[in-house]
Amino acid sequence: MSNYPEALDHMLAAWNESDSAKVRGHLERALAPNVRFVDPSIDLTGLDEFEANVHDVHERLPGAVYSRTSSVDSHHQLYRYNWAIHVSGKLVLPGFDVVEIDDTGRVSDVLGFFGPLAPREG
Repeated sequence: MSNYPEALDHMLAAWNESDSAKVRGHLERALAPNVRFVDPSIDLTGLDEFEANVHDVHERLPGAVYSRTSSVDSHHQLYRYNWAIHVSGKLVLPGFDVVEIDDTGRVSDVLGFFGPLAPREG
C-alpha cells in the first residue's frame, strides 16, 4: 500500500513494548493529542488516557503479543485491519479496528471490535 501510514506500526509497537517507559514515545509518534479510542470495553479521549489504557492492559495480560493478522485496507484516510492478542502462543482475543488518520499522518480515531462477525442468518 503506497499510502500506508507509519502511525499504525508505531501504535502496534506501543502495545508490544515491554519497557513501560518507552510506551509514550511510540504513542507520540502514532497518535494525535486528542485521539479517541473506542472498543467494547472502553471509550477514551486523549494521549494520556490512551497510554494509561495500554499500561492497564499490559498489567492484566502480562507477556501478551499483539499482532496485525490481515492486510490493511483503506479509503478516505480510513484504515481497517484484523488483529489478535496471544499469550504464551494461545489466542486470547481476535478483533478488528477501523482507524482514521489525520492530516499530520497520526491516528485520530480508533474504533475497535472484538471477535469475528457471525455469518449472516437467512
